[in-house]
Amino acid sequence: MGGSTGAIPEVGYVLNRLRPTMPAFDTLKEESRLEGYWMLVRLADGWASGRNKFLKRGEALYGAWCGRELAGVCGLNIDPYFEGRGHGRVRHLFVSARHRRAGLGRILAETVVDRARHHFAMLNTRAPQEAFGFYERLGFQRVAGEEFVTHRMVFGKGG
Repeated sequence: MGGSTGAIPEVGYVLNRLRPTMPAFDTLKEESRLEGYWMLVRLADGWASGRNKFLKRGEALYGAWCGRELAGVCGLNIDPYFEGRGHGRVRHLFVSARHRRAGLGRILAETVVDRARHHFAMLNTRAPQEAFGFYERLGFQRVAGEEFVTHRMVFGKGG
């Protein structure tokens, strides 16, 4: 597939590039906020202000749909905490409570990892403690002593 998007038949989700400006995104954003997570609020604010529209080389924002419901989102940016363009960053991964434990977070994250390996030497994230195991199962290594990175995946040589 090589990072292509489309239907994920075994679970009934469809992944597409996302513009976070529709009511379905607002519903998911409100769910995340009520759970105490602010990443989708930051995503919407960054998009609306033009600070982050996922338009630079290698960047993408994905939404996973279950019918008309936006079930989850995950983005890939050039990591703003590092000089140059060698570091990618997993951004704003969130899956609706109704769709958790169905493999959707893994599908979204693996889509971002697959894209990242074609554009970046490494991929960073700053995960909440409860997500450490999730990222480690995906192959990310824990990072100590960096303020903005809890986990990193290094791709091939030169990383």
